Amino acid sequence: MTIDFDQIIDRRNTNSLKWDSMEARYGVSPDTGIPMWVADMDFRPPEAVNDMLLANAKHGINGYFGDDTDYKASIVSWMERRHDFKVEPSWITTVPGVVPGYSLAIQAFSEPGDGVLVFSPVYHAFGRAIAANNRRLIESELVQRDGVYQIDFDGLADLVDERTKVMLLCSPHNPGGRVWTADELRRLCTFCVERGILIVSDEVHHDLVFDGHRHVATATLSEEIAANTITFAAASKTFNLAGFMTAAAIISNADIRRRYVAQVSACGLGPNRLGILATTAAYNHGEVWLEALLAYLKHNEALLAEGLEAALPGARVMRMPSTYLSWVDMSEVDLPFKTLVERMEKNAGIATNHGAAFGKGGELFLRFNLACPKSVVENAIARLEQEFADLRSQQTSFS
Repeated sequence: MTIDFDQIIDRRNTNSLKWDSMEARYGVSPDTGIPMWVADMDFRPPEAVNDMLLANAKHGINGYFGDDTDYKASIVSWMERRHDFKVEPSWITTVPGVVPGYSLAIQAFSEPGDGVLVFSPVYHAFGRAIAANNRRLIESELVQRDGVYQIDFDGLADLVDERTKVMLLCSPHNPGGRVWTADELRRLCTFCVERGILIVSDEVHHDLVFDGHRHVATATLSEEIAANTITFAAASKTFNLAGFMTAAAIISNADIRRRYVAQVSACGLGPNRLGILATTAAYNHGEVWLEALLAYLKHNEALLAEGLEAALPGARVMRMPSTYLSWVDMSEVDLPFKTLVERMEKNAGIATNHGAAFGKGGELFLRFNLACPKSVVENAIARLEQEFADLRSQQTSFS
């Protein structure tokens, strides 16, 4: 098996959101620009995934998907050996992606006008899903202590009310890569259980955790917490399979599972055949690839942190223990934020996610996607060095 994350793969004109929609969204040409925004990777998945696709193309028939026994077995095995999460096959409901999955949970377990609790700044699709379903967004703003996000437990009780029905948790957290500890999760989930708030845990980044840190699956904390939790997981972020739109809702509580499955059925949803097969191949044969990926991403994270902070005075990179999405605080850069972004996009040709989309506390941040060849990160740093040389000169003259 060949694993080459250094290889540059031309994704232009392949219907890639990351590349082919960049100019319309940012004014950055895919011919000259660097896409460091939406969370997919510029890497091929494990060889077994593409081998499966080739075999299916050779067979040539793409009818409805049937027996999911092997697929569910691959999830059960992966969850136990990677996360100490013992899952029964019957707990798994396949949905067309994590975002549609938790949107269905919001629909099934709350009513229009009910509150959904999130911890901001947080993945921008959370707020969109809540608004689109006519629910009320409740934001508990995370607090930075020594450059690390912490939950404001003291302020939680004042935020929720009797119409707060769902907590939408991002674990590990996006943006920032915070890996919540078992004690933090237990305290948070106990708060929800005591108030009858359903825990909906988006754990799509759970495999992308670096050495020295450990992801704790929410549903492993206790039987009581598991009985009040819907866990969403997928191979999409781990193995770069987002285009297959396949995720698993894992629900041990039979009553909650019945209500959730009823909502899925009411929408007429069924599995994506190739998504099921790709997930199975990745979980069964992708572990060596994943370990190599984690080492590569960790190197890119260190490369960007050092290079960006040196190139752009005042920028502070939040050190991330997970994900490939670097969260950078620009509040101390000696430029208006709008000017900074314009120069980065129009002059340096780098597209990033703007922090305001992630909610309270994200307004002066940018998110950089590091799941690309090392040479791309080096190119981005070189462009930043060139574009913001004036700020470094000012800093030198004032020192």
